[in-house]
Amino acid sequence: MSKNNVQPIFILPEGTQRSEGKNAQKNNIIAAKAVANAIRTTLGPRGMDKMIVDKLGDIIITNDGVTILEEMAVEHPTAKMIVEIAKTQESEVGDGTTTAVIIAGELLSNAEKLLDQKIHPTILAKGYKLAKEKSIEILNNISKPISLKDESLLHKIAITAMTGKGAESSKEKLATLIIQSVKQISSEGIFKKDNILLKTSTSGSIEESELIKGVIIDREKLHPNMPDNLVNVKIALINSPIEIKGPDANSNLSINSPEQLKAFLNQEEDLIKQMVNKIKSTGANLVVCQKGIDELAQFFLAKEGILAFRRTPKSELEAIANATGGKIVNDIKELRKEDLGFAGKVYRQNLNSKDYFYIEECKDPKTITLMLKGSTNHVVDEIKRAVEDAIGDIHVALKTSKVIAGAGAVEVELSKELKKYAESLSGRVQLAVLAFAEALEIIPRTLAENAGLDPLDIMTKLKAKHETGKLWHGINVFKGNVEDSWKLGIIEPWKVKAQAIISASEVAEMILRIDDVIVSSKQEPKQGYGMDF
Repeated sequence: MSKNNVQPIFILPEGTQRSEGKNAQKNNIIAAKAVANAIRTTLGPRGMDKMIVDKLGDIIITNDGVTILEEMAVEHPTAKMIVEIAKTQESEVGDGTTTAVIIAGELLSNAEKLLDQKIHPTILAKGYKLAKEKSIEILNNISKPISLKDESLLHKIAITAMTGKGAESSKEKLATLIIQSVKQISSEGIFKKDNILLKTSTSGSIEESELIKGVIIDREKLHPNMPDNLVNVKIALINSPIEIKGPDANSNLSINSPEQLKAFLNQEEDLIKQMVNKIKSTGANLVVCQKGIDELAQFFLAKEGILAFRRTPKSELEAIANATGGKIVNDIKELRKEDLGFAGKVYRQNLNSKDYFYIEECKDPKTITLMLKGSTNHVVDEIKRAVEDAIGDIHVALKTSKVIAGAGAVEVELSKELKKYAESLSGRVQLAVLAFAEALEIIPRTLAENAGLDPLDIMTKLKAKHETGKLWHGINVFKGNVEDSWKLGIIEPWKVKAQAIISASEVAEMILRIDDVIVSSKQEPKQGYGMDF
């Protein structure tokens, strides 16, 4: 058989899309840059907001990077990898998502120029890895220590996290509430973020936000005769039903006379009375039950002046236990006075046309609630995101005990030191390290652009200051000057910056190694994968 008659062999299904070599690399880099550019204008105190309208018509207005990226209908596989950076950053440290994505986009943009110069992707990946490791080393060396006693520094971290977001107008008030919350629930300088519960209400202004030393629960009292308000509250936390289990489908119950039926019902009533009497004997005047409460039990509890809630989620039950010092019991028979939690008062309050019960004035609560108020749902949602960032920053700062100054100071310092480090290297890997160093400058440059400043002028001044040893000089976007960020109180956790650099570098290295993209025929390919920004 002649060569001209050889039949082609197909190893992929019909309709499969495939992009190879330089085309694959170019397309991947374009997609990554598109995602980074989509959120670049949100960076910094003078960053802009994005309005996102979902399929249901619901509106989100925010400049929070991870929120924007989660709501965007990203379809390109490489773009999805960039979105994953934001999600990883959010889950690991709770802030710095926009920074991580922007750095990743710039790393790939700089790599594209080197690829055009015939530098192999594996050399670029190697150089980026070396630069990443050196960056973390430099960050470690320049970071400063922090502890729970450094209240002023913690306050500045919270302020920095909220600056430029919806909560900025009341950042001082909110920062004070956050620090009070952290100090209240901390144990040996460590606290769990989940033990600060955030509730929102449109029934007031941001300045009316308050700290509740306890919890707020979305529950209704079970009987109209149960009290709405209690003082000196003793709380029974029960993880078993306050009801009699009925016979199952395979059980036989033989009743031959009215007297037997009455005796059976009386026995059931007596058993429920015994349960209620057991609760009453401990002195409890509030019952929070994870299971069901029989209607007869509700009547008896109301008759004794005991307030009760049923079918309370486990997470809520645990929060009440942490706040009140109570112990969750799995059997009413095991309930003792020592198991009861305590709250100074419990009362019903209507918020946004809905009833809530406040459990507060707890003695030493290890779960507390921040009630965040604002004029509209959009406002309070953005305030909540800002407060979550602030709590996350304080948490990670205390966990690692290291902080640095922000406002672009760190990126300029890292860029300067990486350029020096590149001189110690030989071969083309040196170019990759230099590209990494230049990529970090995208952060101060973007801060300047978003503030309406001349980025070239600002970068020139910044580099000049850092060359003279001014380690913490960054951009004062409100005055348009280059100043000492540490003295300005622009403080960030070391881990936020380190994680952003690590995540951005690793995803860039991974994308650079891809030279073949195969899209299954099962997918309905769309032109440009919907990433036209």
